[in-house]
Amino acid sequence: MAKILAIDDELDMLLLIKNILKKENHMVDIHQTTTDIDENSLGQYDLILLDIMMLNVDGISYCKKIRNKVDCPILFLTAKTMEADIVEGLSSGGDDYITKPFGVNELVARVNAHLRREHREKHSSLNFRNIRFDLSAKEVFVSENKINLTKSEYHISELLAKRKGQVFSREQIYEMIFGFDGIGDSSAIAEHIKNIRAKFKKYGENPITTVWGIGYKWS
Repeated sequence: MAKILAIDDELDMLLLIKNILKKENHMVDIHQTTTDIDENSLGQYDLILLDIMMLNVDGISYCKKIRNKVDCPILFLTAKTMEADIVEGLSSGGDDYITKPFGVNELVARVNAHLRREHREKHSSLNFRNIRFDLSAKEVFVSENKINLTKSEYHISELLAKRKGQVFSREQIYEMIFGFDGIGDSSAIAEHIKNIRAKFKKYGENPITTVWGIGYKWS
């Protein structure tokens, strides 16, 4: 059982989400606006569902505001499918997005996949020349410089690093990180990879190689 926060200005949508996830034995708090949410209480949640298009504040701006206060996955709910919106959402600290309208099975699969990922076993460390993974703390360093990766960016980097030299397609990465296949939009992986590369490049590293027509590998 997980504690989930859902924010959407459409009450019918919130009630639908709550009813679906309650059947999965999750506790769901719903809000139509962000103004009545105590940001100091956000740490109690295991996952946040956040609509992008809201009246008082857009979800992307709110995600940026709270990202340093919460360590849980943030999934955007959006009717917008333009690439620029997806890029902005993932760059703001979001872990994934669900496009409206969505089915019951998709919502359940996405939410449970992210929750499973959060409870996977932690290990100690992983080292590559100047790059060091603290697997227990879920942190990556280049020399002594911490790379500020989002949770999804970290997990993608760890997956590839643990299997150095092995090539993975976007679809394989999505399935291995989020735990299911067929429903997710693997295009999110390409945007996460782009963001990871930009963050490593600041410190003179480029550990992820594109294998054209196939996917990505840690080299």
